[in-house]
Amino acid sequence: MIRAYELTKRYGETTVVQDLDFTVRPGTVTGFLGPNGAGKSTTMRMLLGLDSPTRGRSTIGGRAYAAHSAPLTEVGALLEARSVHPGRTAFNHLMALAHTHGIPRSRVEHVLDLAGLTAVAHKRIKGFSLGMGQRLGIAAALLGDPATLILDEPVNGLDPEGVLWIRNLLRSLAQQGRTVFVSSHLMSEMALTADHLIIVGRGRLLADTTVADFVATAGSTSVKVVTPQAHALRELLTGPGIEITPGPATPPDGLEVRGTDAAHIGRTAAAHAIPLYELTPQTASLEQAFMDLTQESVEYRIATPEPTGALA
Repeated sequence: MIRAYELTKRYGETTVVQDLDFTVRPGTVTGFLGPNGAGKSTTMRMLLGLDSPTRGRSTIGGRAYAAHSAPLTEVGALLEARSVHPGRTAFNHLMALAHTHGIPRSRVEHVLDLAGLTAVAHKRIKGFSLGMGQRLGIAAALLGDPATLILDEPVNGLDPEGVLWIRNLLRSLAQQGRTVFVSSHLMSEMALTADHLIIVGRGRLLADTTVADFVATAGSTSVKVVTPQAHALRELLTGPGIEITPGPATPPDGLEVRGTDAAHIGRTAAAHAIPLYELTPQTASLEQAFMDLTQESVEYRIATPEPTGALA
């Protein structure tokens, strides 16, 4: 189990993390999400004793990271996969780590095989692709067979097969009762991998909930409507709190309606003899729910591009 108690980190006048309080429980994959600059990496570094908090504290398995006598066997971490000696081979890199904790050669060979690196185990790391480097970093995190895993962007650089591999691996580790704490910018992947979410913005805790509850409460739901009388129905539905836009899939006869439910739309259409070809509630995706929650916490915004030909 990972616990954070009012974790705060300041650099001069800049507060990067402020009063973070959360628990990462064993037996689940907990996703750690937030916009760029939200303080995710800083938080992970504080959990691992790489940065000292300005205030607050954290524990892993009931103790501060530095208090673990054999940390590799307690906590596996991946923060920066490229923090390795480029002249070493993958095998020698892992063996060097193993020697510090009395981990046998057989375990090194096992994690190389698990990470799909057996065929390149004796190649120098400087020739590795980004994806191979990530696999090596994950192998190193698993080397001590730890009860807790802290992984920062583990799917970075992986191909689709590698993404599926890490997804299945993380879920398998959680099912074994381990604590799995993982950050990612890929919302679609988090939706498939995580059971629980901790979301931060500008260093503050925004949400600490299950994926299902977060999507249900934070995301803006809508209703997809397809009708040959879209304009007439739009006029009838327009009112306070109701947002109606052209449906992205089926314009001009499609509408996307927010602020009311399918039953109200159906009753309104029936009362005015407006035929409906489709009336489908749309559940918000994790990505949409995340964007809705964090829209005030982003460090920068990308300007909407002008349509082609709009500039003279």
